[in-house]
Amino acid sequence: MKKTNILIGCLVALMLIASFTACASSPEQSSTGEFVDDSVITTKVKALLANDDFLKSFKISVETRKGIVQLSGFVNSQDAASKAGQITKGVGGVKAVKNDLIVQ
Repeated sequence: MKKTNILIGCLVALMLIASFTACASSPEQSSTGEFVDDSVITTKVKALLANDDFLKSFKISVETRKGIVQLSGFVNSQDAASKAGQITKGVGGVKAVKNDLIVQ
């Protein structure tokens, strides 16, 4: 009876370890918490860019992965590209900004 209880306890422990390991992030994949954080950052950046009178006329795409925000799209001046980068840097949780905006 004791051996059965020990075996069941070990199996439960292994299952818990496996489930925690499956939820952890890896270089190729974000964890659930990181995905939610990235979604919040993306939403905040998009909202701030859409509310800015100078930038709202431009189609700027925003993607976030592990706190690194990538801006892409087209703007009409270097000032617009710089301002979009500055606004993005001011959002909480942003670790870095990859500003790939193209000036036309």
